[in-house]
Amino acid sequence: MSVLSLEDLLQTIPRLIERLIQFDAFAIYMLDPAGLSLHIDYSVGYPVGVPESVRLPIGEGLVGLAVQDRRAVLVNDLDADPHYKGFVPGMRSSIVVPLVYRTRTIGALNILSAHRHAFSEKDLAIVRQFGVHAATALENARLYTEANRTAQVFETLLEISREVSSILDLGLLFERLAAATRKVIDYRSFAILLVNPHTQRLDLQHLTTPYGEDEQLTSVAMGEGLSGYAALHREVVVVGDVRQDPRYIKISDAITSEMAVPLLYQGDCIGVLDLGAEERDAFDAREVEFATLLGSQFAVAIQNARLYQALSVNQARIERELRFAQRVQAALLPQEVPARIRGLDIAARFAAARELGGDFHDYLDPVANQLVVVLGDVSGKGVPAALYSAFAAELVRSRTFRTRYVPTAVTPSSVLRVVNTILHQRQLEEFYCTLCYSQFDLKRKTVTMANSGVPYPLRLSPEGAVSWVELAGVPLGSFAGVEYDERVLGYAKGDVFLFYSDGISEGMNAAGDEFGGERLAEVLAGQVGRTAQQIADAVFEAVAAFRGDAAQNDDMTAVVVRAL
Repeated sequence: MSVLSLEDLLQTIPRLIERLIQFDAFAIYMLDPAGLSLHIDYSVGYPVGVPESVRLPIGEGLVGLAVQDRRAVLVNDLDADPHYKGFVPGMRSSIVVPLVYRTRTIGALNILSAHRHAFSEKDLAIVRQFGVHAATALENARLYTEANRTAQVFETLLEISREVSSILDLGLLFERLAAATRKVIDYRSFAILLVNPHTQRLDLQHLTTPYGEDEQLTSVAMGEGLSGYAALHREVVVVGDVRQDPRYIKISDAITSEMAVPLLYQGDCIGVLDLGAEERDAFDAREVEFATLLGSQFAVAIQNARLYQALSVNQARIERELRFAQRVQAALLPQEVPARIRGLDIAARFAAARELGGDFHDYLDPVANQLVVVLGDVSGKGVPAALYSAFAAELVRSRTFRTRYVPTAVTPSSVLRVVNTILHQRQLEEFYCTLCYSQFDLKRKTVTMANSGVPYPLRLSPEGAVSWVELAGVPLGSFAGVEYDERVLGYAKGDVFLFYSDGISEGMNAAGDEFGGERLAEVLAGQVGRTAQQIADAVFEAVAAFRGDAAQNDDMTAVVVRAL
């Protein structure tokens, strides 16, 4: 039902019901504002003058009982029912369905027939379902009608909502709230009190008053005073003469009327809007309604400002910590090749997809005439991957330098096997690490490799031929007891080895195409005679050019070793 005119809707409802079931009389009962009695807003088949005279207390008659118990009623012999009020003579059957909007009963539908046993349980179910939609439509129409009657005020409320929703500074927001409220409600004093989550008290945050009494009351307990009562019970409190209310905490002799509106945000009371006036009974029902609407808007605006304030503080802290973490991660990566290494030109480049990355690399010289080059890639990105990679890198370092202190030879496969065991014992199933471990023997001119899932390294000969060093392996930390293969290669002057993480080969452009291993091989083929750093830079530049404006989708690392 999309009819918003209350008058049109009242006429539409019986026509819609008539399509579903047949009836001889029909009435829409509505609760009065006090919620104590029912009156007929619209009827069909009722005697002239009867609808206007009906005032049915809650709990009386079939309609009053249905509203009181919030229960649909089906009676197929009205003559035998003592509760029936015979407003329409000759009726024998009745269906009564309370109209419930959200959690509030607003009235009832009463359908009457001149025949006994005219309605079935199926008819009752149909009308009950119809009543759900009718209640929503009636309430919407009522609100729409009232909005039309006070169009100027509600337009003002809309302007207030737009204005305060964009203010994120609490001090300025409170000032604007005070000014905005005065546009629709005349007050003498305006106060905003917010719940302190640590003390569970209402602390005064803003006070607008001509009395100069800002310091008389700065905090009240939940349940204390009118504001505390409103916060504790989450209901609007309106007192026409505060001198007659024992809950009132005296602040000024000039205040006679007070209204306290709880500020509710997602079901929680975050504070109270408190208004005071000099006149007795200064706040009428319409102003109470306006204040309630303002309270809903104010609660959202205040919470947004508080969350923004907290977010700003946390964001600043996080940014400081991330900047420091970036410095730490950069410091953990090798700054230069070990001084005693001769005969190899080595360079690397690293770029994290986020503030921190999960890739790592290292150059280690555990014994004389030996260089270990490590490239690792941890699953995931960001801070968790960076922490995991730091741990994995330190495990690799400790196992590599073990050869200085124990007689047992440290081989690439043994390092991977031990690191895999330790990572698997940590039971971080959502993380794993791929690692290529290359041990260069500078005397024998050989390199021994073991790989646990890093893309196959590329080898460039002095003549420009490019080949992959095919060596597969299971990622570290995934399974216990994994053994890793090794491959030994000889190298000569001018040979180049390129180790890289999958962030390079899987770099994507805006169309979703990957850079791929073939393009990488083509780039490397054109680097004969260039230095290791120039080659690493060329790889990154080629990936960046391919990616274009597309964001980097993974951490990127390239390590180049060139035999001199």
